[in-house]
Amino acid sequence: MPESKTANIVRAIAVVGPTGAGKTALTQALASAASGGSGAIPNAAGQSTETVFTALDYMGDHYALIDAPGAVDFLADADYALPAADLAIVVADPDPDKAVLLQPFLRAVEESKVPHVLFINKIDQARGRIRDLLEALQPVSALPLVARQIPIWEDEKVAGYVDLALERAYHYEAGKPSKVIDIPKDVAEREHEARFHMLEQLADFDDALMEQLLSDVTPDRDTIFADLVRETHEGLIAPVFFGSTAQGHGIRRLLKALRHDTPAPSLAARRLGLDGAGAYVMKISHAGQAGKLAYARMFGKAIADADQFTLSDGSTQRAGALFSVHGAQTKKVSSAPEGDVVALGKLDPVAAGDLLSIGGGVKRAAVAPPRRYPVYQLAIATKDRKDDVRLSGALQKLVEEDPGLHVHHDQTTHEILLQGQGEPHLRVVLDRLKSRFGVDVSTARPSTPYQETIKKSAEKRGRHKKQTGGHGQFGDCVIQVGPLPRGGGFEFVDKIHGGAIPRQWIPAVETGVKDAMQKGPIGFPVVDVSVTLIDGSFHPVDSSEHSFQMAGRIGMSDALAECSPVLLEPIEKLSIFTPNSGTSKINSAVSSNGGQILGFEARDGWPGWDRVDAYLPHAERQNFIIELRSLTQGLATFEAVFDHMVEVSGRRADDAVKKAQASAA
Repeated sequence: MPESKTANIVRAIAVVGPTGAGKTALTQALASAASGGSGAIPNAAGQSTETVFTALDYMGDHYALIDAPGAVDFLADADYALPAADLAIVVADPDPDKAVLLQPFLRAVEESKVPHVLFINKIDQARGRIRDLLEALQPVSALPLVARQIPIWEDEKVAGYVDLALERAYHYEAGKPSKVIDIPKDVAEREHEARFHMLEQLADFDDALMEQLLSDVTPDRDTIFADLVRETHEGLIAPVFFGSTAQGHGIRRLLKALRHDTPAPSLAARRLGLDGAGAYVMKISHAGQAGKLAYARMFGKAIADADQFTLSDGSTQRAGALFSVHGAQTKKVSSAPEGDVVALGKLDPVAAGDLLSIGGGVKRAAVAPPRRYPVYQLAIATKDRKDDVRLSGALQKLVEEDPGLHVHHDQTTHEILLQGQGEPHLRVVLDRLKSRFGVDVSTARPSTPYQETIKKSAEKRGRHKKQTGGHGQFGDCVIQVGPLPRGGGFEFVDKIHGGAIPRQWIPAVETGVKDAMQKGPIGFPVVDVSVTLIDGSFHPVDSSEHSFQMAGRIGMSDALAECSPVLLEPIEKLSIFTPNSGTSKINSAVSSNGGQILGFEARDGWPGWDRVDAYLPHAERQNFIIELRSLTQGLATFEAVFDHMVEVSGRRADDAVKKAQASAA
């Protein structure tokens, strides 16, 4: 933290919101205003792809800011950090048509049970009533939105605001703090109406205040502020402020609200399940020569670099070093105040979401981040085989850093699959893999795990005979091969009588049959087949386990070619989550990608959203998320599970075979 005027406890503020709303600009504007600047950040741009921790002091109070990513693809990076915040600022655009963009971010904060306020940015660009904007925003919020301010308009632009709790008007001043003015006469009636509505909302959670309103008793200012603070802390309401980071408007008012409305760290500690002194790990980073860093928030007391932590496995360990954090900069320190966000060095066993206690027993976090299904994947391979070991270590570190990233070793296609939250997400991961770990990989579209089966039956003899110097090789079997119902798997039946094949070599025939099924006539693994061993012969000297294995393989290969092999394609069941404005478009997208709509219903707990259930061929899933997001302003997502295999014929089957043959060449 920067040098402080007092030894106050540090409070943590999360700043979240969709790309384009001005979330990172607000973080910068708060820091500017807190340090005595204008608070105006006219040219902030770009898209953050990971959580950034910064710090500021304001009027002797100290804050750790948690700047969360602004795109759905990267929001998982903040999943473990959000629950540790004392308060969240959710940044919104003033355009009612963009209200739906806020919902994933509001939901992330709501599910973390973090008290929060809304800050409507770019108020200088607003073109319409704030009342209409709040009406558009309310359906996407689980909490009542309580306007703390109303705008003062001049020449069709917002020129200031009235604070409804203070009943005080302010006029924006370029590059300066807002000036206190008398409430304009043309605003007075609107202010009275808006203030009474705010009090009614507060009274929904305060019987005494409700009784005052019903009795036409004007509540005192202390009562109003006490209710605003209590109901915010308890997660009953979400107060709404507005301003402009580009002009510096409303930034100081927001800072003052943070001073008075932000809960103490003890509330977050209880929410996390930590009693006593300790730390909660929000993020892991592997930072070059510094090694593994655990970004954690301190609770219960100030921390010293000599403190011993009890880890989740019951072991005790002292951090290798203690660092203060400000953006990308870290500085080694000997201690940090309660509530601060620090980086702990060389605590190798810890992971994001861990609780570390000081002077206590093992602690388990009481909160869990949402499960985020990987919706986009790439098959990767090193360009230089000497990098294989380095790739494995680098991927392990990247997965540890990024909750939205997964690595899957597909046993069917023998590919390493990098799985994430979207194409931009994996593009950033690949860049980190090369720039930070020096591993360059090639990427390809993941192979589709096609299979094949048969439609007819056949009987074949498999005979393996080879004469060389000394003992020869001889194995002979007769098998009947037929189809099983879809999903039947594999069945091997032994009907050998009279010792035609000695018992010890019959398992070898089955092994040979299974070997032949690894790659059928079309070129894919064979399933749903029954094989019956009915006859055979052996040589007392030349027969062996290997010989009968070869015989089984030969017989099965010949039989499959005569059993009318067909291609099977994996079909997945998708649950697609979308704003209902995109439902009809997604229905069309499913159909155009060879899928089948099963039905749709309202998404549970998400007003204005639908869940669309559909079947979709696995081969069409790779770029499906890109299409979904383009149709829904970047919001739609899905979960997919394998459901069944279906027969594919005609051009679709021919194309699949050609692609498989080309990739194998």
